[in-house]
Parts: sequence; C-alpha cells; structure tokens
Amino acid sequence: MNTQGIIHVSHLSKVYKTEGMETTALSDISFDIQKGEFVAIMGPSGSGKSTLMHILGALDTPTTGQYILDGENVENLTDDELADIRNKKIGFIFQAFNLLPRITVLQNVMLPMRYAGIPEEERKKTAQKYLEMVGLGHRLSHTSSQISGGQQQRVAIARGLAMNPALLLADEPTGNIASAQAEEIMAIFQELNNKQGHTIVMITHEPDIAAHSKRIITVKDGKIISDKKNPKPIPAKRTNAID
Repeated sequence: MNTQGIIHVSHLSKVYKTEGMETTALSDISFDIQKGEFVAIMGPSGSGKSTLMHILGALDTPTTGQYILDGENVENLTDDELADIRNKKIGFIFQAFNLLPRITVLQNVMLPMRYAGIPEEERKKTAQKYLEMVGLGHRLSHTSSQISGGQQQRVAIARGLAMNPALLLADEPTGNIASAQAEEIMAIFQELNNKQGHTIVMITHEPDIAAHSKRIITVKDGKIISDKKNPKPIPAKRTNAID
C-alpha cells in the first residue's frame, strides 16, 4: 500500500443478520484512496453506498475484510478508540447538516475542538477562520435556524475542517439544498481539494454532483461495478451570493 494512502479497503463485506435472515449489504469491496484525492462513491438507493459510508466513517465495522484509515486498522479498535478516530481523523459533512439549533454558528464549529480539549481562545480563532473561508464570517452569532440550508451546509463544512482531519467524508452533501446552493458547496469542495490538498470522499446518488470529483467509484448491489478517474471534473463556480 502506498505510504500516502488515507484509505485502504481490502475484501470488505457487511452482512446483517435479523431473525435468522442474512442480508448482504457489501460483498468483497476493495479499493485505495490516496492523500489529496477527491472521490465520489455513487450508486442508487439500496446499492450499499450508505453502508460503506458508515464503515469508512468508523460508525460501523465490517463483517469481514480490512479497513485501514490513515495507518489505523479500524476494525481492531475499541468503541472509545473509534470515537477518538471519528473526532480527530474524519471531518463529517451530513445531508441533514446535524447542527445544534440552540447555539451559534461559531459555537457549532467549535464543538469538535471542545471535545478534544483544545483551549477556548484557540477554538474561537480556528472556528472563525474556517467560517470566513466558507463565506460566513458575517454570520458567527446566528443560530442555524437563522440561516439558509446552503449556509447550514457551509457551517457543517467549517465544522468538519475544525480538527484538520485526514479525511473529509461527505454523505449526500447536496441532498437537502437547492441547485444553486449545491453549486456553491461543490465549489468549496473543489477549492479545498485543489488549493489546500484535502482528501475528500463524497457519497452521492446524483451523477451531475459526482461529475465534480476527480474519481468516481460506482456501487451496485453491494459491489463495485466501476472505479474510474474523471479527467475533466466539472468546475463549480463559487459566488458567496447565497445569503
């Protein structure tokens, strides 16, 4: 495996057992993702991509196979160690944003750093930096209910960046926002990848969203049916005009 590999998945399977029934969600999945890649994992509903996302995010463990994240063999870790991995190595960006509604945008971005024991002044400085980077420096004291869906997703991106993770993992990041706002989110992802070198894995069922990435892994019926470089990612335009 390349020493710059962020993700190494080898012969990974996931089988769910309920009331004597077995359902195979993933079957013999193998791939590597290198540092600095922008990869879309694409597939229809029921394809297994969400199960794969949960395993890549250390939210679930495989039934068989190996998953190594930034040098850590994930399937051998305890629950506490998995929680530590999720906080320090993975920046999550969810379809539903998952912001706390009663605290400010700034406080939402500070949360992962609080859990890691980072001093308050450093938390504030870092959170403000990332919120300014996503075009929300003027919204620091607003709550999530006071901003648009597209802005909430930008807050979620800033929060995902707070711990400078090895991996940004985005689950259907444009699923709950309008197309103009989706364009803004894709532009931010491309900037993070192209200019700052962040490794991004994005789960999506939308081909036009996947087309912004540099590599597309397509999953169907729990198996990878194609894994192709995208030599000409569609460039997204960032306007910061969605207020």
